[in-house]
Amino acid sequence: ISDMESQPITVTSHLGRFAVVVVGRLANLDGIVDEFLKERKHFAELSSSTVNPTEAVAMLINAGNTFKEGIENVYNKVKGSCSFLILTETGIYAARDKYGRTPIILGKNEHGYVVASESSSFTNLGYTIVRDIQPREALQITRDGITQVTTPGCKKQICSFLWVYYGYPSSYYEGINVEDARYRCGAAIAERDDVKVDYVAGIPDSGVGHAIGYSNARCLPYKRPNEAFTRDARILFLDDSIVRGTQLKDNVVKLKECGVKEVHMRIACPPLVYPCAFLNFSSSRSNFDLFTRRVIRDLEGTSDL
Repeated sequence: ISDMESQPITVTSHLGRFAVVVVGRLANLDGIVDEFLKERKHFAELSSSTVNPTEAVAMLINAGNTFKEGIENVYNKVKGSCSFLILTETGIYAARDKYGRTPIILGKNEHGYVVASESSSFTNLGYTIVRDIQPREALQITRDGITQVTTPGCKKQICSFLWVYYGYPSSYYEGINVEDARYRCGAAIAERDDVKVDYVAGIPDSGVGHAIGYSNARCLPYKRPNEAFTRDARILFLDDSIVRGTQLKDNVVKLKECGVKEVHMRIACPPLVYPCAFLNFSSSRSNFDLFTRRVIRDLEGTSDL
């Protein structure tokens, strides 16, 4: 379910009646739409006054003679990323992006199977993780069990931002827990750091895990900075990443107003020098939206690398 466009959507076609929901970003959506318009096909759903990408995926599925052919058509036509579920009268098709950029996880309990992009949804519903669906792999899940519809591909490019920032702390991707990955990331930063500070803090929410990992590795207190702890203090902050730099700037300004003596920053993610062409995790679509690019420009007089 999305806040940005109408999905899942329901379709009636030669394949029968089905619903489809998509996670990803169709970088070549305009090209896909143009191809269908040339065939005198039409689009009915809207997303921000343009074609709903979920409907475009549904039409690519319908272009196949079977659901298997339709799924393979999505893999072959879409540039960017596209993991999707198809709900039919008899079961669910779960198809992961051809390079695995967005995850789909299979879960199970005594009643049957479930699939989701976030394994954190399993716990409260009483499911346990079975495995990650692999890149370019599609499964059909029915009351009779699970059938592999397409075999996995040989390339995987899952987004590291899932562990650094985007993932919910209790989620697992590729068998790796998000919060544990953040603890280990903070500890790795601490291994090569000897700055003198009074305590460590994290910029909520995703920076907290990195900060706890750093704090534990250096045996420094971890605190949440309110005014009772900030006056004349030397504080080391961990943040997950710097994208546009707005959140970091806002936090530092507020800290100075609270009488902090020193502010040290450690960033868990390498500098971001290009906006993401594959996922919608960041709203930045231009190089100069990125703080790192602006720093390069100011230091070197150019944004070129």
